[in-house]
Amino acid sequence: MKLKYLISGLSILILMISCNEATPVKEQELTRETSFDYVVDQFADLRVLRYQINGFDELTLEEKKLVYYLTQAGLAGRDIIWDQNYRHNMEIRFALENIYTKYSGDKQSDDWKAFETYLKRVWFSNGIHHHYSNDKIKPDFTEDYLTYLLKETDSELEGEAFDVIFNDADAKKVNKKKGVDNVAASAVNFYGPDITDAEVETFYATAYKGPEGRPVEAGLNSTLVRENGQLTEKVWKSGGLYGSAIDEIVKWLELAKGVAENEDQAKTLGLLIDYYNTGNLDTWDEYCVAWATNTGGNIDWINGFIEVYNDPKGYRGSYESIIQIKDFEMSRKMAVLSENAQWFEDNAPIMDTHKKDNVVGVSYKTINVAGEAGDASPSTPIGVNLPNNNWIRQEHGSKSVSLGNIIESYNSAGGSGRLKEYAYDQEEIDLELEYGKLADKLHTALHEVIGHASGRINEGIGQPKETLKNYASTMEEGRADLLGLYYLMDPKLQELGLVDDWQKLGKAAYDGYIRNGLITQLIRIKLGDDIEEDHMVNRQWVSAWAFDKGSAENVIEKVERDGKSYYNINDYDKLRELFGQLLRETQRIKSEGDFKAAQELVEGYGVKVDQDLHAQVLKRNEQFKSAPYSGFVNPILVAETDADGNITDVGVEQPDSFETQMLRYATDHSYLKP
Repeated sequence: MKLKYLISGLSILILMISCNEATPVKEQELTRETSFDYVVDQFADLRVLRYQINGFDELTLEEKKLVYYLTQAGLAGRDIIWDQNYRHNMEIRFALENIYTKYSGDKQSDDWKAFETYLKRVWFSNGIHHHYSNDKIKPDFTEDYLTYLLKETDSELEGEAFDVIFNDADAKKVNKKKGVDNVAASAVNFYGPDITDAEVETFYATAYKGPEGRPVEAGLNSTLVRENGQLTEKVWKSGGLYGSAIDEIVKWLELAKGVAENEDQAKTLGLLIDYYNTGNLDTWDEYCVAWATNTGGNIDWINGFIEVYNDPKGYRGSYESIIQIKDFEMSRKMAVLSENAQWFEDNAPIMDTHKKDNVVGVSYKTINVAGEAGDASPSTPIGVNLPNNNWIRQEHGSKSVSLGNIIESYNSAGGSGRLKEYAYDQEEIDLELEYGKLADKLHTALHEVIGHASGRINEGIGQPKETLKNYASTMEEGRADLLGLYYLMDPKLQELGLVDDWQKLGKAAYDGYIRNGLITQLIRIKLGDDIEEDHMVNRQWVSAWAFDKGSAENVIEKVERDGKSYYNINDYDKLRELFGQLLRETQRIKSEGDFKAAQELVEGYGVKVDQDLHAQVLKRNEQFKSAPYSGFVNPILVAETDADGNITDVGVEQPDSFETQMLRYATDHSYLKP
């Protein structure tokens, strides 16, 4: 699972995804003085940043080689996410990039500037649908202008691939709305365009599930299509779908295996190679067990078809890669949560029958990213908890990591202003400035280390993607959020030496979560739209439920002042009780597979928006000019070699611009033909 950070000017919006990614959104007004230029570009609703690879120079040559090979393996699969996101993405990208590099006409016109912006938006989203809203990106130039550019540059883009840029077809990459055929209404390229929701459910009702009690992640690495009237899976593997890119991934993984830090690490890489070569999901589980239990070494990685948020049915994994270098100091500080995981489980306000008797192998580390690709780039998580298969987590534990240098870049590139605009009073502002940053870190850690590891599913109940269906992801993220919120105002945190004042930290955390869940996250959606992204939905249903259930005692008060709305928490202790009650219910829903209760909770509190409040929030936000979404270019790892071609060192360079990086990727790391 993946935890994601969304930056809105001065706001650091942490979204809990697997938490991509990541968490209750906090707003910081901290800008660090630094000579490093963090901001690369800003366009439309997007900002592109840089990050530094802290500690890279301290690695040994063999460790640098390992990082280099793993990074190249990740980039080798970059094209896969483009094709996964939409069936015409590769063809469209190829044509747009060809135009961009070959056009020699007027580049000062409004049309050309609109074309450049559209291309950069498509690059950022790995396709023609917005990376967050899932809405198709609309160009601000005409069909005639694109036809002219294609002709001028001898580029080709015809038929449906051309028309879809401008028409209303395939309007949503992922559509999880109630009352529609979620598969047929989603443009994501995991299913043939003629396949329906009911057909997917029927197919997987009889598909191979793996050994009893240890189910494989059925459908994780395949596209479901219709051939000769029958549904069949096209498996992503060497010799199968995406085979040319996967062969390149395997080539670099073989090199990485040759410089592994230890025998267990080499064995784990070997299993990943076997999985890519065979597409066998039992091998994938074997790899995940080896990966989760291999905690030695300074280098780690995420590589594969992993997060299922882009599948409206929750089966298929999007390709991603994150290469990690251990941050030793921060990891030591956060290990205390892992060491006390059983205490948190035993004292959680959930039913005893839903608690785990033994929380196994939860590890939490702060790492520094050395490279990202696929679904993790340019829009990156800030925290990750894997593997996702529940039985592996229960029997063998999981790894939770916080992406330290990514968070550092977000903080260092921040602005100021929104906190004062949306906070209720000076006390709320002061608490945020003093404790907000630490509250974010601890909520991320609690969400990932304790939240996702907590609780168990009742015997005989299927996996959440089968029982809770299109609500599974938002329910899981809300459940992990709630466990973190419950413990953020607990003296245990101070007893463990993690905070100096647990009450003030808890207040800052609760203020920030409610402020974001009910107000500030609304700046990221268009007026009149429902909330659809799983993490935004979960933050609203958690916040709105607590507001509603506490209304009789005025636990959270909606205040109108000078034509502006604010939410003020009057009773933090009572709010904690409400979070505990909701945590108990969400765990029951997951443990019992109660689809009806999940639907009522999500649809009743998480989707609909107060339109008057939304209009007001957007109007208040007009004064702030920074983009609401941020992503990253990756540092360039440069291998230095001797006369015989042996690597003697690996250097780090920063890309000059977003455009140069994306064009270099298209030239050097493209292994699928449109």
